[in-house]
Amino acid sequence: MAKALIFAGGSGRRMNSGSKPKQFLELHGKPIIIYTLEHFEYHEEISDIIVVCIKEWIEELQGFLRRDGITKVSKIVPGGATGHDSIYNGLQAMKEEADFNEVVLIHDGVRPLINAELISQNIEAVKRYGNAITAEPVRESVVRSADGINISDVPPRSHMYIAKAPQSFYFGDILKLYDMAHNDRLKTIDSSHLCSKYQEPMHIIISTKNNLKITEPADFYIYRALYEALESQQVFGL
Repeated sequence: MAKALIFAGGSGRRMNSGSKPKQFLELHGKPIIIYTLEHFEYHEEISDIIVVCIKEWIEELQGFLRRDGITKVSKIVPGGATGHDSIYNGLQAMKEEADFNEVVLIHDGVRPLINAELISQNIEAVKRYGNAITAEPVRESVVRSADGINISDVPPRSHMYIAKAPQSFYFGDILKLYDMAHNDRLKTIDSSHLCSKYQEPMHIIISTKNNLKITEPADFYIYRALYEALESQQVFGL
């Protein structure tokens, strides 16, 4: 069995959504965070879930969990100032109940377009390789520039991937890295970035298509269109 750590501690300043954080924006009467949690709730290999949430919205989240029948959430932890801090807070809370040899999947609360197969692949890859970084091959050329003006390099597209989520590890391994970063006062973009800073080998799992992170207003409308297209495929057997 594995555990899930879902971090949803951001306020979504880029969303221009008024006072409502992006993870609580609703589609068909259900917030994004619930759509994300359902993938882990219904997966037979996930034993429990820890959610990192904006402190002022924890009570609201608890209400949605009860209403929508999400029962695997064992703990809700206040988020930090950054995504790095939120993951660190979640891992510290997980210490009370997790075995160091358990698999933990770290996932964005605003990435609802994943599936059970991707979760299973992450768990299997951790058991086989020690970790799993969900990633997507780039579809366009990537350029390198140190000053934002001059291009110094155009790496081969076949060598380039975009890191997504879940990003999965043995609990003891990822806890150690975040503790090291905390002591070194190092802040990273995500867990793959943290691994690279400490030169930890990583293994790629190819992402599902459309594994979108809802960050800006356009992302929400793209998500809505993709969700409704997927629903139509299921209804009409397309």
